[in-house]
Amino acid sequence: MEWRGRRQSDNVEDRRGSRTGGGFGRGGGFSFPSGGGVRRAGGGLSIGTIIFLVVIYFIFKMMGVDLLQVLETGGLSSGPGYEQSQSETRTPANDEMTAFMRTVLAETEDTWNGIFQARGQTYEEPRLVLFSGQTQSACGFASAATGPFYCPGDHKVYLDTTFFQELSDRFGASGDFAEAYVVAHEVGHHVQNLLGILPKFNQARQRMSEEEANKMSVRVELQADCFAGIWGKYTEQKGILEAGDLEEALNAAQQIGDDTLQKRSQGYVVPESFNHGTSAQRASWFKRGFDSGQLTACDTFSGPV
Repeated sequence: MEWRGRRQSDNVEDRRGSRTGGGFGRGGGFSFPSGGGVRRAGGGLSIGTIIFLVVIYFIFKMMGVDLLQVLETGGLSSGPGYEQSQSETRTPANDEMTAFMRTVLAETEDTWNGIFQARGQTYEEPRLVLFSGQTQSACGFASAATGPFYCPGDHKVYLDTTFFQELSDRFGASGDFAEAYVVAHEVGHHVQNLLGILPKFNQARQRMSEEEANKMSVRVELQADCFAGIWGKYTEQKGILEAGDLEEALNAAQQIGDDTLQKRSQGYVVPESFNHGTSAQRASWFKRGFDSGQLTACDTFSGPV
């Protein structure tokens, strides 16, 4: 994908390396959300405890460590042995990954602004949040374990960019267009939200059984794949696709199909638990959007998928 030198979107929040966005450990490439912060027991503090804390505070102060700053930032940030500042540990905002993500998001903006304008509608551009480890969203905590996702509550796409390394190393789906497909798929959910599809599904699923909700979820996800394919069509028309790009996206879609993931993790599949679609379905619907470039081709709610 010839992305360098193209317009970059301003709708990107880079939280990687920040103390609010990361700082939580991982095991094996995955992490789990921690609890709801520090909890305090009742009963108050005794006079002796208060005097002890004051003494400790001044001892650390003499050592060059400001405990008040530690409490505010969630870690030691000054004094001997703690010279590395937060700005030094942050990922540069102008690194190649950030530039690539900004460019991909800009391409989705161009695509959907044009499509919505042709329909007499206004496209509300989403924001893309890049984070490391864990961060807060309007839909709860986002972490590496949850994978990339779209939150309709704040109209933001959340992405821990280490997911791409795992996509390549663990699932054999490498390439810049494979990574771009992941972003375009999540933006597809934003399009569904603007069109009223996602709100209807989220409301209806409350009355569904788990198996029924999974089946409907598959249709929602496959439509997002199809919308990602529409974006792919527009990038092709701009002449920025390179040889093998389409194959990269199709391979990524196949590698993250429910059946393939379940076979890899447990050795067998449970179709009634599918909630994203099989490898064949995901690749097929992306290709359908790519071939047509039309919203009408992405009706996953009528007939079999």
